[in-house]
Amino acid sequence: MNESVRHPLHHETPHRLARRALFSFILTFVLSRVFVFLIMAKQIPNFYFFLQGTHVHHLNYGIFLMSVVCGYSVFRRPAGRAAEVTALLYGVAMGLTFDEFGMWLHLGGSYWQRVSVDAVIVVAALFGLVSFARSLERLERRHFWAFLILAILLAGFGAVTYIAGLKLGGVMGQTLHDLEVASSP
Repeated sequence: MNESVRHPLHHETPHRLARRALFSFILTFVLSRVFVFLIMAKQIPNFYFFLQGTHVHHLNYGIFLMSVVCGYSVFRRPAGRAAEVTALLYGVAMGLTFDEFGMWLHLGGSYWQRVSVDAVIVVAALFGLVSFARSLERLERRHFWAFLILAILLAGFGAVTYIAGLKLGGVMGQTLHDLEVASSP
């Protein structure tokens, strides 16, 4: 008998796996931003990897990790605990990659591009949609008005986040840019 069926804690479903990926995605994004800021502010040592004078950005680590995770998923088709770990690693890979989305979209530019944060929000929303779609479907069927209020609150939260991001960019944008330039070797 398959271990994932025997033990309820190890029974993976697409929703549970998506929640694991969402968790590690958001955690990786937040930690990446914190570490980059601390390095640029010279609060922790510069542990960026340079190869013959070229800064190897962490989006590259994310791409390589994503390649390994996706290859493993296709060829090994993990189940149980292996699927849970694979989902966590997938979230890490996506977090590393999309944290620098603006840099790979524009083939350069500042680390602090707004489009990177926007991309992370979109990816997190997609993970969240997959994570909770079944729950929202039940909620909609049983409690239409509660679902409608929740949808309005989420839209409001998105609007507030967007507006706050614009204001923060106006207030902190130059400071972050100066910090980035000053920390470059």
